[in-house]
Amino acid sequence: MKSHIAIFRFTLAPGQSIGPSGLQSLWVRACRSVDVSVGRHVSGFASKGKPMYSLYASQKLQGLAEIESRLRRLFEESKLTVTLTALHLS
Repeated sequence: MKSHIAIFRFTLAPGQSIGPSGLQSLWVRACRSVDVSVGRHVSGFASKGKPMYSLYASQKLQGLAEIESRLRRLFEESKLTVTLTALHLS
């Protein structure tokens, strides 16, 4: 993950969860690349104790607007309600 940066961060609605392999699979599908990774962090302050998930990829990842659209659609299809923050500039 040396050259990876956080592209998106999100939290899930109360009562929802996703495991690392499910999240990795969803992120791979959204990016159409296997050169991605995921992370989870719990911070009592910023996310009010809810897990914050991060989606990482190469700084050179292209088509971020399309990836974001696919990602949002995949979350919806998975019945996951997310608060998604894009960390990239379109």
